[in-house]
Formats: sequence, structure tokens, C-alpha cells
Amino acid sequence: MAGAEAGVAALPALAPDTPRTGAWRAFARQLRRDPYALAGLTIYLVFVAVGLGADWLAPYDPMEILFAPDGNLAAALPPGAEHWLGTTNLGRDIFSQLVMATRPSLIVGLSAAVAVATIGTAVGLLAGYFGGWIDQVLMRLVDLILGLPFLPFVIVVTALLGPELRNIVLAVVLLLWPNAARVIRSQVLTLSQRQFVEAARVTGASEWRILFVHVAPGVLPFSALYGAFAVGWAIMVQASVSFLGFGGSETISWGTMLQDAYASQALDRGQYAWFLPAGLCIVLVVLAGFLLSRGYEELLFPKLRDE
Repeated sequence: MAGAEAGVAALPALAPDTPRTGAWRAFARQLRRDPYALAGLTIYLVFVAVGLGADWLAPYDPMEILFAPDGNLAAALPPGAEHWLGTTNLGRDIFSQLVMATRPSLIVGLSAAVAVATIGTAVGLLAGYFGGWIDQVLMRLVDLILGLPFLPFVIVVTALLGPELRNIVLAVVLLLWPNAARVIRSQVLTLSQRQFVEAARVTGASEWRILFVHVAPGVLPFSALYGAFAVGWAIMVQASVSFLGFGGSETISWGTMLQDAYASQALDRGQYAWFLPAGLCIVLVVLAGFLLSRGYEELLFPKLRDE
């Protein structure tokens, strides 16, 4: 049986149809010739580096109340050499908060991306390959979740389960995986009719082996694409929820920084260094996800390059 399977795999006619890791090499080439996708990846890497080194980059504890040399509270200080972005109305260093806020924001984004890609891929594979009642049940579940309002659902989940990062990730994942599942299901429906799948059946391969060894590699690029989308969405939702006061006061994030600045009327007092950097970080991360996914989408659908 093993020899027959090796003989089928060696047929040159089946090689072009078999999904391989060449898609990832093609993506690397796409990065080199697409400055937008390369910029998106660079932005991601910079934020990841800041998040990993936040303990060394932050000059102060982000929750520490600081005092001036004369003993007065160092409140609402303008940007300067000692405090690069100034201080809050409670005397906390804004730059330290901005740096430390990178970590929870990236944790939410990357955790959501992995979970969305994993669940969406698993559901899409099962629904598209086995069909029948499994497909009907899973797709009706997808339709039900897609009908839920996004931000209100996240607020309800965090209000019921508690304002913690894991609960925000849970709510975001519950709403984002159906989009990946529907696209991956459509790809599985196509791949399951290809010659290399029929050849695997002839050699006696089990359905599960065909699904995960022969079909799954062909949809993994789409999983990565929707994972890139999920990073930006998750960070933006986490910032929105935190701004509305459901993000937890014990966790410093870009959203909680905006909420504190708004509650303290920083805009009215001209403390632009308090809220502009946090807002800019959110914009950059969301933009990086768009640029990276745009380059990857052009790789999957080459016709988009001519539009």
C-alpha cells in the first residue's frame, strides 16, 4: 500500500494540483516586491519588539504616581526630557503607559488571530469535506453568529464575564471565526474534487488523512489571511471596549489611555500628547493588518494586481 501511494505521488500530472508550502515562498517574494505589505509586516514587528521589551523600554511604572523634586504632584506636565510625553492628571508617565499598553493590545490581537484561524479552518474543513447534516448544522450556526451585532455583543460578554482580556478575546473570536469558516468551506468544496484527492482515495487513505494531509494545506493560506484581518479587528474592538469602560481598570491598554484622557478632559486642556500617541498606535496596527492582508490577498488572487 505504501509503495502504491508513493507511485501515485510521483506522477508528474498530479504535482501541479497538490497544495504545498510553495505558497509561503511565494508570499515571501510578494513581500519583497510589494512595499505596502512589507510596510505592514515591519509595523507589526516593531510593535512586537516593543511589547516584548516593554519592561526595559518603560522608564517608570505606568501606574506609579510621580512627584516633582519640590514634593508637589507631577500632574499634567508637558512633554520634556524627563517625561517624553508628559504626565497624566494623576502624575503618571504617559510614555511608560504607552509602551506597556502595547503588550495587552498585541496579546488580544494575536490570540484572537490564532483562535479565529484555528476555529474557522476546522469548521470550514469539516463542513466542506463531509457535507450533509454536518455542513447544514455548522453553516446555520455561522449564519446565526453573523447576524449578531458586533460591539454590543462584545460589551454584553465582558459585562457578564468580567472586564478581562481573555473575555474580550473570547467575544471577538466568537464573532470573527464564521467569516473564515465560510471562505475555507468554499475552498474545500473545490479541493475535494481535485485529482490528488481522488488518487489518495484510490490508494486507500482514510477520510481524516485526506482531509488533514491533502486538503488542509491548500486552505492554510486563507487561514493566515483571515488571521491577519483578525489582529486589527481584535485590537480595535479591545480599544473600543476599554474606551467605554469595559476593559478593566487594572490593565493599561491604548483604549484605557484614551478613556482616561477623555474623562480627564485632556483635549480641552491641550494635552495632545496624552491621547494622540495611543490613537496613532491603534491606527498603525489596524493599518498594518490591512496592508499585510492586502499583499497576501493579491498573492491568492493575482488578478487584483491589475486593478
